[in-house]
Amino acid sequence: MGFRRTPSDPSFYALFADSARQLVEGAGALTALLGADAEEREAILKQMHEIEAAADDATRAIVRKVGGSFVTPFDRSDIHALAVALDQCVDLMEAAVDLIVLYRVDELMPRVAKQVEVIQRMAELTADAMPRLRSLKEMDAYWVEINRLENRANKQYRRMLADLFNAKKADPLTVMKHKDIIDALEATANGFEHVAMTVEAIAVRES
Repeated sequence: MGFRRTPSDPSFYALFADSARQLVEGAGALTALLGADAEEREAILKQMHEIEAAADDATRAIVRKVGGSFVTPFDRSDIHALAVALDQCVDLMEAAVDLIVLYRVDELMPRVAKQVEVIQRMAELTADAMPRLRSLKEMDAYWVEINRLENRANKQYRRMLADLFNAKKADPLTVMKHKDIIDALEATANGFEHVAMTVEAIAVRES
């Protein structure tokens, strides 16, 4: 790790942990949406918007902290990149929730539940990893597992596309709606992998 003349501010780690908690909250809202009726969906959508707003607040808090700190735990550009990557994951989950509710898709594709389960696990792993940024040690298992889950999500995404396009007498509008939803879920999984890759890059530079 590079030489620092003075100790860095440990509050950064708490800020990253707070940001990552919004990921778990967002994944929970996405999971709850799967079995919800129309009225419940509207309430979950409102909750998701609140989670997204909280994630934005957490990101701004990190950015402000960077601007006001003389010494940071690692490079300022890395802190900013990680904060933005975490926030982007919440934005992507919000997009998926938005589409499901606004498109009024009563019955989602069967594999969607499996995809959301993967996203939920990725959110939990990411939230667990953030407090460990303090040492950046023994985090290999985190990004390796995230990569494995992202590969699993990619395979499920391709299977859903095949199911969607191979369905007989499929209504084009319905196909479009389902594709937008599964695209949003795939983007969310990719977003979590981007977070893990950002952490891995930081660990390499700071080793």
